[in-house]
Amino acid sequence: MKIFFAQLLCKLFSFLLRAAGRGGTNLPGRIALRVYPDLLGVLGKGVAVTLITGTNGKTTTSRIIEECFFLGGISCFSNKSGANLLTGITAAFSQHSTLRGKCRYHHAVIECDEAAFKNVSRCLNIETVVVTNVFRDQLDRYGEITHTMDCIKTGLMNCHQETVLCLNADCSLTVSLAQGMQNRVVYYGIDTSLYENAAIDLSDAAYCINCNGKYIYDYATFGHLGGFRCRECGYARPRADVAVEKIHRLGDESSEIELRIFESIYRARINLPGGYNIYNAVSAAAAATVKGIADAAIVNALDSFERSFGRAEKLELNGSDIRIMLVKNPTGYNQVLSFVVNASFGANLVLALNDRLADGTDISWIWDVDFEMLHEIKDNIRGLYVSGDRANDMALRLKYAGFPESEVRVIFDYGELISEATKDGLPVFILPTYTAMLDLRMALSKLLPMKAFYE
Repeated sequence: MKIFFAQLLCKLFSFLLRAAGRGGTNLPGRIALRVYPDLLGVLGKGVAVTLITGTNGKTTTSRIIEECFFLGGISCFSNKSGANLLTGITAAFSQHSTLRGKCRYHHAVIECDEAAFKNVSRCLNIETVVVTNVFRDQLDRYGEITHTMDCIKTGLMNCHQETVLCLNADCSLTVSLAQGMQNRVVYYGIDTSLYENAAIDLSDAAYCINCNGKYIYDYATFGHLGGFRCRECGYARPRADVAVEKIHRLGDESSEIELRIFESIYRARINLPGGYNIYNAVSAAAAATVKGIADAAIVNALDSFERSFGRAEKLELNGSDIRIMLVKNPTGYNQVLSFVVNASFGANLVLALNDRLADGTDISWIWDVDFEMLHEIKDNIRGLYVSGDRANDMALRLKYAGFPESEVRVIFDYGELISEATKDGLPVFILPTYTAMLDLRMALSKLLPMKAFYE
């Protein structure tokens, strides 16, 4: 009866919230768990889960894996909204289960927050875990990077020994998670530099996690990712089982790569811009191989999958091409800025900063973002706008980056912001934090047809 009542409330609140124009992705799960705290364990029985965790790239990786499953003939569901805490994952399972708690699917692709992983992993039958990378993230939630590592390691140890670990071979922190584990490990990575002049930021992992010796790099991609090795103890990047061997083209809309899946090599197109998205594609390919999906289906999925909300999402309004690119930590922000800098055409740039719980209440991380690189394209930035709850803080950061106050427009009202940014028909890049992205999409949805973020 408790299961039935918890399910009934979860489904009812999901329906009511969405009817009211709200997402209904977390609250229904929170209510259900109060009625029956072990509900996720009940709903997850008999479901083989592919779970994605890590700092950056979880949502996009999940969507590519879902497309691989579809083309590979595997029926599954996922938490499309990106609600990746215990409450959101419970709500997603509830939506795809009967009132008696029986899930209608045998497979699921689940994005999971790093800190929530240690609890979620106790409830689900996890067949494959993909760890994307480990970077500094929300300081108020994760603190030091070692805390993030501990959360993921605990989650992995909660999984059974048959769980396959898909780990980023280029991330020295992620690779170390395999130490002491008896599970099969499939490594993925990029076997070459992403850019001609890669900006290496080793602040998250400059020294060997085993002996504290300083890493040297045979090549770098971004942040602390690349061909790392320690001279002192020999800890080094393992050979990737699934890897990008060559990058033929990095484009504003897509990229073309040479992809090796174990010993077979394919020419593949990735339906996303930016070098950082190549990691999402190759991690998804690794997870799909574990599931036994044919290589041809994987290659086709990289080209055909639908972009997630806010992840290089493209819209058109008043003749302006709008691109929404979620930002949430220094490394990810720098990669998005690098993409903007490499887009040589003139555009309006919108930076939206919130400090709500889902964004992280500590916004000190914006001082670690390299906004100074925007000076490289200063003449191409036609309008520079800041918005969000902490717009004034962002304006101050830009002032210290060398942009005069007269060049930065602070607009809090999203309707006015959209009108101003699109009035001249120029391309618009919107770089919002998570809740700012949801608010902006809500404002845009009043002006043009678009899917809800949970669809």
